[in-house]
Amino acid sequence: MRSAGRYTPVVKIYTRRGDDGETDLFGGPRVGKDDQRVEAYGAVDELNACIGVCAATTAHDDLRALCNEVQRRCFDLGGTLATPDARLRAKSGMPEVQPDAVAHLEGQIDRLEEEIEPLRRFILPGGTAAAAAFHMARTVCRRAERRAVELHRSDPLDQASLHFLNRLSDLLFVMARVENHRAGVTDVEWEGAGG
Repeated sequence: MRSAGRYTPVVKIYTRRGDDGETDLFGGPRVGKDDQRVEAYGAVDELNACIGVCAATTAHDDLRALCNEVQRRCFDLGGTLATPDARLRAKSGMPEVQPDAVAHLEGQIDRLEEEIEPLRRFILPGGTAAAAAFHMARTVCRRAERRAVELHRSDPLDQASLHFLNRLSDLLFVMARVENHRAGVTDVEWEGAGG
């Protein structure tokens, strides 16, 4: 396909290479689709899609911009997880999650928490549709973190990636609370089985 004088190769959506239950790692071997590494980057991909739902659901420009920013970092993390060879990642200029990305998430958490009351009890996930989307993304983020930790135990990952997922789940929780607060919806506190 040609566009404005530039050649853009056409990428086929299906290749049939995965029909046998295996997939290619970038610059690595073919592995089963249930491989720990595939599970980890698959969970991060699912998280990225959930954050896309959050971005589409929120009415707030600052939260949407933050979602878009986080999605880019999740894409970087997915690429890192899909490429086991650190030398290949460096040679190809593949962006990786850096410690300053974790610090940035912490700054966003601190900024948003200024809008809401301090948390005193557990709350039930829900409220507005946008808040519920952020809560769902938070739970998917926790799953992605578990998959990454599981992979880390057999094939060590950099600490920034693990810290990023841990902090991101906290940010998504705060964003859910901010959504409810801005809409004038009170978070429902969990009162235990007898509540």
